[in-house]
Amino acid sequence: MPWDVIKLNDGTSIPNIAFGTWTLGNGQQSTDKVDQAISVGFNHIDTAQSYRNEYEAGIAIKESGLDRNDLYITTKYSGLNGLDIETSINNSLNNLGVKYVDLYLIHHPRLAQPDIPTAWKQMEKVKADGLAKSIGVSNFQIADLEILLASAKVKPAANQILLHPYVVGRQTPLIQYAFDNNIAIEAYSVLIPLTHQPGGPVDGPVKDIATRLDVKPEQVLLAWAKAKGVIVVTSSSKKERLEGYLAAGDIDLTPEDVNNIDNAGAIGARRMTARTVIRRAAIAALIVAVIFGICSYMGFLPSMFLLHISQSNALIATVVFFILLALKLYF
Repeated sequence: MPWDVIKLNDGTSIPNIAFGTWTLGNGQQSTDKVDQAISVGFNHIDTAQSYRNEYEAGIAIKESGLDRNDLYITTKYSGLNGLDIETSINNSLNNLGVKYVDLYLIHHPRLAQPDIPTAWKQMEKVKADGLAKSIGVSNFQIADLEILLASAKVKPAANQILLHPYVVGRQTPLIQYAFDNNIAIEAYSVLIPLTHQPGGPVDGPVKDIATRLDVKPEQVLLAWAKAKGVIVVTSSSKKERLEGYLAAGDIDLTPEDVNNIDNAGAIGARRMTARTVIRRAAIAALIVAVIFGICSYMGFLPSMFLLHISQSNALIATVVFFILLALKLYF
């Protein structure tokens, strides 16, 4: 089925694909890109204080001529300039040129000052005052949500998180926790495996599925996210890609397709973890070698010990070289 809406726990509904302004910058180009997204059919605009383009998005929203009820607007409290939540939401509304936003999120748990319960009370007031129809969070982990839910009068409607095949393994418990508590999940950076980490294990199944269905790889990844039951936040400066993103709503992957992408993502995640561990070990070994080298040069070590250390340093350097070579060849 095509992109549709997801019912939130407060009774409102949210379009399950959004155009995000994170990477747009500001100025006229930002306005033009939001205008383009709206013109091709996006009816959900996702922005934030820290993106510094709410004003530009607001111009595009106004120039679209759409009725306010026909456009879903999300923005986020990012703690910009140290301002509090009440001041920030009013600034955001002024920038966007609207009287309310549909969804207002705390951008990160570290911004919930002085603590999560206190910050959430301020968010609840935003909703009570009619400045946001729904309130939620972003980048909250299970522990953060547990703290919030323990004192909340209003549940967060959504949690916007990083989600793509290479992190789905570690994010699955968080997603399940959210679903168990009737909290919607919004996913950003779904296309990372193709745009920033090409050549990894996910490429294989994604390209195979794309060939079989006669669609583009990025459409397959968006369909994968849709199959997870999440709301997708994506972006592009190219009109044809945006049109393709919307068309991806008509793609129905089989459970086997989803599992194949998940499994490839798990392989990639393990490789990335191993690469990180080995690189850190290599860096640590090099640091040790440098420290001993400096101590040797400064005359801080006994001569007999120096010979042993010198041999050890050579061995360390050799091991590090072959580790890095293996990483390059394998990964």
